[in-house]
Amino acid sequence: MKAWIVTANMGYGHQRAVYPLKNIAEDNIFTMGENETTSKNEEILWKRVLGAYEFMSRAKSIPVVGSSFFNLLDTFVKIPSFYPIRDLSNSTFQVDLLRSNIDKGLCDDMLNIISTKELPVVTSFYASAIAADLKATNSIFCIICDADLNRAWVAKEPRESRIVYFAPCGKAAQRLKAYGVPDERIIITGFPLPTELTGDSDLSILKKNLSVRLKKLDPNSNFWQRYELTVKHYLGENNCLPESDRKLTITYAVGGAGAQKEIGAKIAHSLKEKILNDEVKLVLIAGIRPDVRDYFIYIKKMITDDNSKIEIIYEDSLDLYFQKMNQILATTDILWTKPSEISFYCALGIPIIMAPSIGSQEKFNAKWLYDIQSGIKQENPEYTHQWLFEMLEKGRLAEAAWSGFLKARKLGTHKIIEYLTNGAISKDKSIVMR
Repeated sequence: MKAWIVTANMGYGHQRAVYPLKNIAEDNIFTMGENETTSKNEEILWKRVLGAYEFMSRAKSIPVVGSSFFNLLDTFVKIPSFYPIRDLSNSTFQVDLLRSNIDKGLCDDMLNIISTKELPVVTSFYASAIAADLKATNSIFCIICDADLNRAWVAKEPRESRIVYFAPCGKAAQRLKAYGVPDERIIITGFPLPTELTGDSDLSILKKNLSVRLKKLDPNSNFWQRYELTVKHYLGENNCLPESDRKLTITYAVGGAGAQKEIGAKIAHSLKEKILNDEVKLVLIAGIRPDVRDYFIYIKKMITDDNSKIEIIYEDSLDLYFQKMNQILATTDILWTKPSEISFYCALGIPIIMAPSIGSQEKFNAKWLYDIQSGIKQENPEYTHQWLFEMLEKGRLAEAAWSGFLKARKLGTHKIIEYLTNGAISKDKSIVMR
C-alpha cells in the first residue's frame, strides 16, 4: 500500500498526524514549503504563513495588549459554537480566501508531485486537500487534527467535493456534517497514533505500558480497589505486570511555536525537592526549537545536572523528535501540555494536565478531554508539588488515564491504512478495540 502523504509546517500537529503513516508514503512525506522541489515563491509564502502562526501562538504573552491582539488574530480561525446544531455549509471569508490563493498558485508544487503517479493523497492540512480536489484526479483523504474544526477545512461546495475525511472523534464528524459533508465521506477512525506506542491491532504494547503506569498513578491503591476486575478484563491478566521500579515520570511539552516554556520552569522549581530525592523524574520537551532547549538547560542547571532526574528532549529534525518523543511517552506517567493534537494521546492511557489553550481549536480539544474525563486543568504550576500529588494520592490521575484508554480511539493508524486498502473499516464488538 502506497500513497502520497502530504502535510504542512504549521506547528507540530499536522506533521505529527502523518508521522505514523510514513511507511506507506511514496517518496517520503511531502511537507509543503519545505520539500526540495518547492519553488522559491511558494517557500517564501509558507514561511510567512508559519511566521504568522508562531506570532499568534506567542501573542498572549505580550504585556498589556497581548490578549486583545491575540483575540483579533484568532477571529480568522475561530470555530463557531456547536449548539444549536445548524446548517453551516455556506461559504465563509476564510474559504473564499483559500480558494483565491489556490487559483493564484498556492499548493502548485504539491500538485506537480502528485500528478506523476495516480496514488491516493492523504493529507493532514486542509489547503492541500482542497487544492487536490480542485486540480488533481487522485482520490483524496484528509486527516482532521483536532476535536473540532473551522469551516476552512471543507470545500466551498461541500456536496460536490471528492474529499473523504478521517475524523478523530464523533464531535469532529458531527461538525463535518454541519459543514455539508455527506455521511459517506466521513470515516471516524480516531487520530493516527504511533504504532510504537500502540503495538499491533490488539494494542499489545499499549496494554503493557498502561498496566505499569496505572500502578505508578495509584500509590495508595484507591483506583485499584475500585477497578481491579475491569482493568484485568480489558488489559488481560498477563499484561498486569508487577510494579516497575522506575520513578514517577512527568513530561512537560511545549508546542511548535515554543509558547508557554515558562510553565516548565515553574514545574521544575516546584518539584525540586521531589526530583532531588528521586521521587520524580521530570522530562522537558523542547521539540526542535533551540531557544526552548537553551531555556530548559538554564533551568535544569539551577536544579541538577543529572539526566536521570531532569531530561531535556531536543532534536534537529522533526522525524528524530517524533521518534524520541514516542520513546519518552512509553514511560511517561503524566503528560502536561496545552490541549493541541496531542490531546488524542490520552487514548494511550496517559492523563493530560492541560496548560491554557491557545486558539479556538484548542478550546474545543480541552472540552473534549473534559467530556471524556481524561484531561485536568492545571492549577498554579508554582504549587505543583501540592495539588498534583494530592490528585495522585487520591487515584484521580489513574482514573483519568483509564478513562482516556476506555473512551478515546486508539486504532487510528490501523483504521486509516485499512480504509485505504479495502475501502472500508471493520468494527469490533469491544468498546475498547477501536
